[in-house]
Amino acid sequence: MSSEKPGGRKTSNTQEAEGQQTRAAAGRATGSANMMKKKASQKKQRGRPSSQLRRSIVGCRISHGWKEGNEPITQWKGIVLDQVPINPSLYLVKYDGIDCVYGLELHRDERVLKLKILSDKVPFPRVTDVRLANTIIGKAVEHMFEGEHGSKDEWRGMVLAQAPIMKAWFYITYEKDPVLYMYQLLDDYKEGDLRVMPESSGSAPAEREPGGVVDGLIGKHVEYTKEDGSKRIGMVIHQVEAKPSVYFIKFEDDFHIYVYDLVKKS
Repeated sequence: MSSEKPGGRKTSNTQEAEGQQTRAAAGRATGSANMMKKKASQKKQRGRPSSQLRRSIVGCRISHGWKEGNEPITQWKGIVLDQVPINPSLYLVKYDGIDCVYGLELHRDERVLKLKILSDKVPFPRVTDVRLANTIIGKAVEHMFEGEHGSKDEWRGMVLAQAPIMKAWFYITYEKDPVLYMYQLLDDYKEGDLRVMPESSGSAPAEREPGGVVDGLIGKHVEYTKEDGSKRIGMVIHQVEAKPSVYFIKFEDDFHIYVYDLVKKS
């Protein structure tokens, strides 16, 4: 299991994998993404207990091995952020040294070896500046990262939400790489590395509708046609409360979570 990182991002040293630039389009979504092209079959294991009968591992620190094809086994540690309601076997995980969020069926994916719970319900610091947190959620931003030779690279994106469990972290996605990342954005904001972009005069403010988000697309399957004509299938797993037209999509052949605006703009 590995992740492609945009060049020059502030991140720990991690295992890297080559990605291939593709046109990203899920349903009516448009844009471009550095999509991983791994095509490993995910066999369903039989005889395992139902996910409803297991203890909850959300909030727990875990470790496991990862074995894909003929590649050597690698070891991974991280925090389980969430269990996806529409697909309870799917978990969102933040791994150590990895900036993006992975979606894995931890109890069913045969590539996951010797899953262990290292600690229960790990405590994390909470946001101290709630007003600032609410100011950046749902907003388009410019995020600065350290590039080569100390240069600054600018990434435009959108702050999606406060992350579950790790409350001082925020979900964010980028125009050039529409997968789900998470960073401690308030620190970046205070250091001048995150800037909220002014809203255009013709755009309406972001709709914040707590408890009132319509989830008609959640659970729906989407189809994406790749440049070579082959297709990949995914499922809409979440709607962003701060931007109700934006959804999370999990493709069957990829462990990244993709973020797309599925409402066609006039």
